[in-house]
Amino acid sequence: MKKTNNLKKIKSRAHGYRFTVGRTLELAVALVFLLFAGRMLYLSISKTIDGQDISKRTAAIYRRNTVLTANRGTIYDKNGLVIAQDSHTYTVYAILDKTYVDSNKKPLYVQNKKKTAEKLATVLPLSDAKIYKYLTPKSKSTFQVQFGTAGSGLTLTQKKKIQAMHLTGIKFMETPSRLYPNGVFASNVIGYTVNQTSKKTGTSELVGVTGLEAYFNKVLTGTNGYETSTVDSSENQLPSGSHSYQAAKDGNNLYLTIDSQLQSALETYMTRVQKKYSPKAMTAVVEDLKTGKILAASQRPTFNSQTKAGISKAGSNFLVQSSYEPGSVFKILSLSAAVNSGNYNPKEYYRSGSITVSGSTIYDWLKSGWGTIPFSQAFPRSSNVGMVYLEKKMGAKLWKKYLEMFRITHKTGITLPGEVSGSISFASPVDQAVTSFGQGVTVNVMQMMQVYSALANNGQMVKPQLVEKITDASGKTVKGYTVKKVGKPVFTAATRKVVMKNMKKVLSQTIGTGHAYYMKGKDFGIKTGTAQIAKSTGGYMTGDRNYIFSVVGITPTDNPRYCIYITMKQPSKLGSGAETILSQIFKPMMRRLVLLSKGNKSATGAVTVPKLTGMTVAKAKSTASANGLTIVKLGTGSKVTSQNAKAGATVSAGSTVFVSTAGKLTMPDLTGYSQSQVEAFAELTGLKLTLSGSGKVKSQSLDAGTTIKSGTKLKVELKE
Repeated sequence: MKKTNNLKKIKSRAHGYRFTVGRTLELAVALVFLLFAGRMLYLSISKTIDGQDISKRTAAIYRRNTVLTANRGTIYDKNGLVIAQDSHTYTVYAILDKTYVDSNKKPLYVQNKKKTAEKLATVLPLSDAKIYKYLTPKSKSTFQVQFGTAGSGLTLTQKKKIQAMHLTGIKFMETPSRLYPNGVFASNVIGYTVNQTSKKTGTSELVGVTGLEAYFNKVLTGTNGYETSTVDSSENQLPSGSHSYQAAKDGNNLYLTIDSQLQSALETYMTRVQKKYSPKAMTAVVEDLKTGKILAASQRPTFNSQTKAGISKAGSNFLVQSSYEPGSVFKILSLSAAVNSGNYNPKEYYRSGSITVSGSTIYDWLKSGWGTIPFSQAFPRSSNVGMVYLEKKMGAKLWKKYLEMFRITHKTGITLPGEVSGSISFASPVDQAVTSFGQGVTVNVMQMMQVYSALANNGQMVKPQLVEKITDASGKTVKGYTVKKVGKPVFTAATRKVVMKNMKKVLSQTIGTGHAYYMKGKDFGIKTGTAQIAKSTGGYMTGDRNYIFSVVGITPTDNPRYCIYITMKQPSKLGSGAETILSQIFKPMMRRLVLLSKGNKSATGAVTVPKLTGMTVAKAKSTASANGLTIVKLGTGSKVTSQNAKAGATVSAGSTVFVSTAGKLTMPDLTGYSQSQVEAFAELTGLKLTLSGSGKVKSQSLDAGTTIKSGTKLKVELKE
């Protein structure tokens, strides 16, 4: 009985414990529920958490913000041929993480690595084994991989080829880039861009660093747009969601005064001289003096705008950012000032060889001189002594006035960054005397071009300019450039005639310093220059190569219009003389300018590509020839099925157009082709191209006549 009572007591206590625990749990659950309910009530009323608006945070999760990237404006030559334009390069990468799937658990990573490698190898310059190695890293936790330099810098065409393969897990990163299709082409003038992250948008954008790209950076830069929309968890836009849109505004375009054919020719001749004689520096400018429009301009050293090869040695823009003593080409100024002021008598004689000024002796380049000669020979013989006599006749005050009218030591204001103003030493009689033959005064190249423009405008100088007009993205002209007069006329038409007559005499075999530039039947005048190079420690450098050699030529002589001015600093190999070296650039360019002055447009110009598809090859050849083009036939068929240059496109006269026909494709000899021509050929034929070097084609891995098919690998070496 006693045991039964004890058992009842134990059961009663256990029941009491269970009741207490149950009650406690119920109370705890109730408290937690009340806390959650209270929190939810608080959130529903206040709509904030940790001081942040919940509705805004929720909306942000399902809001997609897209930056609509604006294109940078295109730079064209005077005929509408592209010099620089926006492009995009792509980097291909592969996602390997097997947890990367979509909302339906569909894999978004690379599944068949072997097949993927084989497919990518048909586009990337890598073997399928090498690609497979990238796709199978040692670390199994690797989320994604890239394919080194071979997988970066891809063109849009390459990207589309890979996308057409529909390879799971293969993605692309897009990078804005700038396309310079001509390679070495007025590179220091045009400049280049780099990618920078915008502080406003955080996106990558192109920014001009040098040349016109830098000077007109704001003009060329567009304004990005945006698109904001509400999406679901699968990134699909909700029809009832909010949506806002602002279109991107592309940058404005520049149309330059540069003529692509003249520029390309100038680059070719300068490269030849650079290779053969290795001068420390060279500059060359071709200008329409009547308008101030620069038709071609270059320098050495320079760089390839597309590949950036040589950019570390290219230095500054020598045309405006470097000043130098011009030497005897400056005698054009002293002669014109003396003639215009009535202090030049061609029949008067003077003793050549040397002259003493304030105790200092100034010599002719030929120290013994030519005896007693008339002033009519002072300029063609490039007599320093003759120029000093003319300066003394004018007097320092009047000579200084002319130098000011010629705007010496004043910037031209040309649309290039970093122009220097130059300097002049004019304190003593000796300083004043030596300026008459281009010593003790420094200039930049464009200042000299501005001076020469006076010869084409009866003494009125015009500002050199590189930009013809600015247009917006739709092609509407925003700003047109006109001839800009600089100051008042420095001399008269009568003076111009005397100066040009003297410049023709420089070509004389008997009394001229420039007979090496003579070309029978060609009407032009010149002035040569040999300027000493000042040492930083004082005085001038010695040695037959330590000079800045130069020549300026103007055509025609009766009504001057076109000018070429070349300078060459310290050639490593002088050979048969500076004039012989410079004539290798001067003569072929002057021939073109003489033709141009006669209205012959074969020296320059652009043409429109006709539609050749559907024609027989014979008909296509004759049609192309009639339009100033040549064609290269691909295939053995008799009818054109496609062409690389689209019908209606503007190209330089003399350009090559590739046309495809049916039948077997054979490899042509690409020697001498430009990079852009090789790329066009590869794209049309589907070849897997690998390029090295820069310039023109030196060698190719496939011999001419070899049968080719899409996917065939071709290695091409370019050389400047």
